Amino acid sequence: MKKTLTTVAFCGTKEQEEKLLAIIEKWKGTPGALMPVLQEAQDVYGYLPIEVQKIIAAGMDVSLEEVFGIASFYSQFALNPKGEVSIGVCLGTACYVKGSGQIIERISQQLGVEAGSTSADGKYSLEATRCIGACGLAPVFTVNGEVYGRISKMSEVDDIIAKYN
Repeated sequence: MKKTLTTVAFCGTKEQEEKLLAIIEKWKGTPGALMPVLQEAQDVYGYLPIEVQKIIAAGMDVSLEEVFGIASFYSQFALNPKGEVSIGVCLGTACYVKGSGQIIERISQQLGVEAGSTSADGKYSLEATRCIGACGLAPVFTVNGEVYGRISKMSEVDDIIAKYN
């Protein structure tokens, strides 16, 4: 699934920026260091907003396109902050065959948040995930790390989401 940037305002702190600059300084000049820099930057910010990507590109002396290309390609990187309520719907084979595609559509419609995005108010984020290793419970989705499985009716999805409103 394609990653997209949302319009949630970036709220980085001076302390975070200082940590980022120290990370860049530690790795600068090391071949192949862009991945660990992005990983450590995400540890600092929780995600990789475009503002952080620009600092990394300038500090590592690479193009913003290269930084964005890596950040948007690998599923371990988030381009948007997680919402207060973070929802992940497994679209692995077992879950998809059992209806997880309809589950993610239902949640998206119900909350007005597209997969790969965070609501403008920062309350909800919705991600399409790969297999989470709970195939025996298919289809599954998570809300703030709690796994909900064996979903057989859309009313179950509605009831689960309602608990987080």
